[in-house]
Amino acid sequence: MKLTRIVARPLLASIFVSAGVNHLQNPSHAAGMVEPLTEQLPDTVPSQLTDPEKLVLVNAVVQVGAGSALALGIKPKLAALALVGSLIPTTLAGHRFWEIEDPQMQAMQRIQFFKNASLIGGLLSVVGQD
Repeated sequence: MKLTRIVARPLLASIFVSAGVNHLQNPSHAAGMVEPLTEQLPDTVPSQLTDPEKLVLVNAVVQVGAGSALALGIKPKLAALALVGSLIPTTLAGHRFWEIEDPQMQAMQRIQFFKNASLIGGLLSVVGQD
């Protein structure tokens, strides 16, 4: 394995492990951002899938597990795909900059949105590696 992969994968994974642990310890903050979206889901969606705190906890477990696997080089392509699957709803729920009127807050959320988009690009490069 190339030295760049040995260094790059743990660096890329670190944000997911860190954020996942943070959300496991304190899911209520992120649940507050998810709740407005879960309220828009149709009544046919089972209540287990609309509980914001449970969704945050499941997402956190995926981030810690897949982030750790990526960092350790265990099934890195699968781990990266799992992280992409976790990051898309996280980004769309938590960084809706287009809905914010305050210019400073909008700019901050835009940066976070595109940071996550960049992370998705990095993860997809892991998926595409030989």
